[in-house]
Amino acid sequence: MKQEDTIAAIATGLSPSGIGIVRVSGRDAFSKISTIFKGASGQAKDLASMESHSVHYGYICDRDIIIDEVLLVLMKAPKSYTTEDTVEINCHGGPFVLKRVLDVVLSTGIRAAEPGEFTERAFLNGRIDLSEAQAVMDLISSKNEFARNNSVKNLKGSVKNKIVELRNRIIHECAYIESAIDDPEHYELDGFSDKLKSKTEDIISEIEGLIKSFDTGKLLNEGIDCCIIGRPNVGKSSVFNAMTGEEKAIVTNVPGTTRDTIETMINYEGLTLKLTDTAGIRDTEDKVEIIGIDRAKDAIERSDVIFAVFDSSENITDEDREILSLCENRKAIVVLNKTDLDTNIDETEFRDFNIIRTSVKTGEGIEELFKEVSKLFFDGELNFNDEIYITSARQAELLKKAKEALLLVIESIDNSMSEEFLTSDLMEAYGKLGEIIGEEIEDDLAETIFRDFCMGK
Repeated sequence: MKQEDTIAAIATGLSPSGIGIVRVSGRDAFSKISTIFKGASGQAKDLASMESHSVHYGYICDRDIIIDEVLLVLMKAPKSYTTEDTVEINCHGGPFVLKRVLDVVLSTGIRAAEPGEFTERAFLNGRIDLSEAQAVMDLISSKNEFARNNSVKNLKGSVKNKIVELRNRIIHECAYIESAIDDPEHYELDGFSDKLKSKTEDIISEIEGLIKSFDTGKLLNEGIDCCIIGRPNVGKSSVFNAMTGEEKAIVTNVPGTTRDTIETMINYEGLTLKLTDTAGIRDTEDKVEIIGIDRAKDAIERSDVIFAVFDSSENITDEDREILSLCENRKAIVVLNKTDLDTNIDETEFRDFNIIRTSVKTGEGIEELFKEVSKLFFDGELNFNDEIYITSARQAELLKKAKEALLLVIESIDNSMSEEFLTSDLMEAYGKLGEIIGEEIEDDLAETIFRDFCMGK
């Protein structure tokens, strides 16, 4: 019954803008909107009789009161996002106007859409698969060129095509086993296990590549957490400001000026960094400063990479050594700052770390900091080629379960078990891969997934 309802929602953001869109989808979309729309002449129009993908100028009216001047875009089933009859009302973009237009639409008996319901309908009606639906959400939330590019590739079926190909290879082997069991005169199983083991190992290897891509894809999609640490007055906030290109952090020569973490997002050649400036780490009796230092240590724990800043014009201190110890067994870059002054620091203390020499005054080394992060994670080169990146934790988990099932196939072959015992694990892997694209998924799980989408999408 829910799928038979006609639904509506504001499809654009609720902030002042030139244009806003109210989207309506369902079998009664044309007939219901016809009751509240008048053309330029003031006459009602039968929208169902109009051509698909046509635009109509007129007014949305509440009885005889004009609510807004609009353009209607009509899309007849199945040539729409949801594959249902769809009307998009392009009205003026003020939040009050949009809400008022939506209220008039709902007054016709149309139901307010739930978050993600338009995309859910597109999925349930076969317009997109589950991996493409995930790509829609990723595209909306993309923060950089990689995320946008990867989302577009997945929206065009990059993940789907790979999963379908892997499933076809698995089901082919299952079909051969069943055929050989039913018709041994025409299908031989002699030597089949060795061939199946080799093919299964190949599939496992490809699945492992997809699983491995999740860590990289997540970093590229959501951004790399970078934490700047150091004792007071080594120039942490100056480095932070130089990297952001703005005076976001207060810089003074008074120790303990930074009392709290300051966070910002920056983009560098398609890479997003979530940069955090922290309080100087030192022994102190100041209660407020102690809270800031605790927060700095929390930031270290959740970071993907640490920028440990040291004053190259001074001898290394015990506080410096404590900071260096916080970088052990972590991805960390030593930043020797203030290189415009005479160098006095003993660089042999940092022999186990990558070193970048910087001067905020001259600009030396700031660009190299970004490049060093790229080297740490991507060998210095971001790849926007045809490689597939998994960005959904749900997809990564299902890939792991598919791999586990295929490893059981290998184990059964090694234990010389008969072929009929292999099909159950092959079909388990086939099913888990199917869940990625929504081939085998319960409706209640689909609803849960689509609830994460924004309203109007």
